[in-house]
Amino acid sequence: MELRQLRYFLAVADELHFGRAAERLHMSQPPLSVQVSRLEEELGTTLFERSTRSVRLTPAGVHLQASARSIMSSVNTVQDEMREYAEGLSGRVTVGFVSSANYTVLPGVVQLFRARRPHVTLDLRPLTSGEQIAGLLAGTLDVAIVRDELPTSTDPSTELITEVVFEELLVACLPADHPLSHRSEVSADEIVEIPMVTYPRALMPGYVDRVSAVFNAAAGVINVVEEVVHQETALGFVAAGVGTSILPESVRHLLPPSIVAIPLTGSPTSRLIAVRAARHDDKVAGAFVECLHDAAQALVRR
Repeated sequence: MELRQLRYFLAVADELHFGRAAERLHMSQPPLSVQVSRLEEELGTTLFERSTRSVRLTPAGVHLQASARSIMSSVNTVQDEMREYAEGLSGRVTVGFVSSANYTVLPGVVQLFRARRPHVTLDLRPLTSGEQIAGLLAGTLDVAIVRDELPTSTDPSTELITEVVFEELLVACLPADHPLSHRSEVSADEIVEIPMVTYPRALMPGYVDRVSAVFNAAAGVINVVEEVVHQETALGFVAAGVGTSILPESVRHLLPPSIVAIPLTGSPTSRLIAVRAARHDDKVAGAFVECLHDAAQALVRR
């Protein structure tokens, strides 16, 4: 039994006239009659009582009419669902993000994406930049929101698309009672003299390299006293007077009164970057990145 045969059968069942059913199907009557007869042979039962003056459904035909309507309705539903999926209007997108995105673009992009794609399930996962790139290459993430990371794929079958979505100043976080705490800005040479709370390069290579570039040649003499994964942990050590930490300016949202954030001389910046794998079915991921850009622009305007 073919879906085409069911469509032919339903047309005749609705019209109770082979000629009108053929017109409705934009075909001639003889092939339609042949297909209905083949369906009857295949099912082993008569579906229509035919005479020179009328066509009527048999009890078997009435039963098949109800079942065929249900089948065709399900087929149409699946076709509509797949069309929406192909156009990026339904499905699922899994997005990784660094914790600092929480205080910049993430709230806006979540609100915007859910408004534009209400039938897409958004799965958010807080991960370090390194963990996100690994997730993209493994296929467990569709989009990564990383910090200062411009990755390239070692797998020739997986191309990574990178787009800068937000840029902000880097600041030095210091205890409020530190001698430099009242300065309008501090230089890298001054900061390098202070014990430093830093981050593991294996998990945040882009950001660690960006901070190292700020200190240039002096990066090799930084006195690292703690290495942490989360900026909230870094701020805890700063508040305790352990040392300083270089963080994106959006960290101001987390600062207690015991910590100040001071811009660095030369206004070095850090960037949030959207990364995704170039796949044939990436329309949902592309829609999310588009919302990410729009949310970032709205943030800058505010």
